[in-house]
Amino acid sequence: MRHHASPPASAPANQGTRNDWGTLKTLIPYLLAYKWRVTFALTCLIGAKLANVGVPLVLKQLIDHLTVTPAHPQALLVLPLGILAAYGALRLSTTLFTELREFIFARVTQRAVRTVALRVFRHLHSLSLRFHLNRQTGGMTRDIERGTRGISSLVSYTLFSILPTLVEITLVLGYLVLHYDIWFFGITVVALTTYITFTVMVTEWRTHFRRTMNDLDSKANTRAIDSLINYETVKYFGNEDYEAQRYDQGLKKYETAAVRSQTSLSLLNTGQSTIIAVAVSLILWRATQGVIDGTMTLGDLVLVNSFMIQLYIPLNFLGVIYREIKQSLADMERLFSLLDEHREIGDAPQAQPLHAQGAAVCFSHVDFSYEPKRQILFDVDFTIEAGTTTAVVGHSGSGKSTLSRLLFRFYDVNQGAITIDSQDLRAMTQESLRDAIGIVPQDTVLFNDTIEYNIAYGKPGADKAQIVAAARAASIHDFIESLPDGYATMVGERGLKLSGGEKQRVAIARTLLKNPAILIFDEATSALDSKAEQAIQAQLKEIARNRTTLVIAHRLSTIVDAAQILVLDHGRIIERGTHAQLIAADGAYAQMWARQQARQEEVPVADSPLTAQVAA
Repeated sequence: MRHHASPPASAPANQGTRNDWGTLKTLIPYLLAYKWRVTFALTCLIGAKLANVGVPLVLKQLIDHLTVTPAHPQALLVLPLGILAAYGALRLSTTLFTELREFIFARVTQRAVRTVALRVFRHLHSLSLRFHLNRQTGGMTRDIERGTRGISSLVSYTLFSILPTLVEITLVLGYLVLHYDIWFFGITVVALTTYITFTVMVTEWRTHFRRTMNDLDSKANTRAIDSLINYETVKYFGNEDYEAQRYDQGLKKYETAAVRSQTSLSLLNTGQSTIIAVAVSLILWRATQGVIDGTMTLGDLVLVNSFMIQLYIPLNFLGVIYREIKQSLADMERLFSLLDEHREIGDAPQAQPLHAQGAAVCFSHVDFSYEPKRQILFDVDFTIEAGTTTAVVGHSGSGKSTLSRLLFRFYDVNQGAITIDSQDLRAMTQESLRDAIGIVPQDTVLFNDTIEYNIAYGKPGADKAQIVAAARAASIHDFIESLPDGYATMVGERGLKLSGGEKQRVAIARTLLKNPAILIFDEATSALDSKAEQAIQAQLKEIARNRTTLVIAHRLSTIVDAAQILVLDHGRIIERGTHAQLIAADGAYAQMWARQQARQEEVPVADSPLTAQVAA
């Protein structure tokens, strides 16, 4: 059997923290979920190997029965129907047991793959925003893909190959030592030992080539996806050739590592074939000599030769098994390392669902920093009374958006507390907390699906009437209806077929459909021109009328009716009050108001591709 190079396996992650046995211990419980299927499959495996070993024994009996000797001068005239039937039955049994094993165990393997993939997917969503801001999406998706594929390979090669191979080798060696001289047993054991030792040593030597390939493959894929995601930026600066060169640098390094891996694989194949060829030749030499000496029959010669051929296949396969197991374990290592990623934000052991009764929000002397050396918020203390609107203004980097992230509990505060109706966020379940809050973020990213799907994402399972009502409230229904495909219009990767204003109106509709008790508008109208902003401002006020609302504002004209306005500067609240009070105070807020009022006109927002298509 010829060995071939496999697709690159995943590079190991967190070396030293998870070994091969640790990876196996993580996988085993997923397989044992179907214990009776595993047991039955193993029984079929052993049955198949017993039948396989029995074939040469029956063949020996057939040849000896047909051989003319002084004791059996009429042997050729007798048809051994029983032996022929036994031969056919054993051949058929080998296939039947093998196929039955595959049928029984298929669900175990696929369910394990499905369960692990789903668990990793859920775990990734449970990790903190900090992890996802630092991740490399392209490499991580490759890790997941190769890891789940590695589970199938590992199960196939270990459970379906190692055990039956050991059973077959044990049966053959036992028969040889009981029925023939010690030479047959000795040659077979030496060949087996030499083969396994050689395979393990060479495979270990070439493992670092595989690991290098894995790492370079993930890096090249990450670089390519990152470049394509930022397609417009690449075009803005005319850097297509630069991006191609960067990508080719990774491919060049991968090519060099792949050639070295293939060369080492050829050396392994050649050495394995040499060991097997020498062993089979020596076995046939002893068997032939035994026939000449009269100590063995022709049937014995055929039997020993058949045993060697049958051992040749599992011996050769052991090399494949070992390499595939090592590669599969490397594949799974990084996949399971994702499960080892620490959940920075988790539910407390006694966490209770949020019981909102008006949803009053209180930030009580909150200090926060993303990194220890750089504090973002200092002693932030304010309350949003139930059903009222509080606006936060300030220069870029003052910490405004950090407030919404903390309210969603993407991070925990360093000092102080955040409560909703006097319930600490850290004491409630994250699911109930986020069910109660809706947000229209400053940078809206949509799924590459239809407009209807993106609006309905706020409430999965919502009917068309509810979706249309939300779109009307966000003043985007008429625009959607003007498109050739209406609500079935695809928005493109990350919503790039829509303008910034259109995307934000879709986000507003999505949040309205969710119907949360607490609303956050994170500069929700910043991408809208003045006309569009005025068109939805009344709807936003109506939406917020009976809800606790936090507005992070850039345009002060949108928050003049807020019950409370906070002015943030370098993470500290330097002013607070109503619009009229802050204007009268003639402080930082009054200066910002004066600057914005001095502007004669707003910069118009560019049309989206879909808008241009409709206009044409």
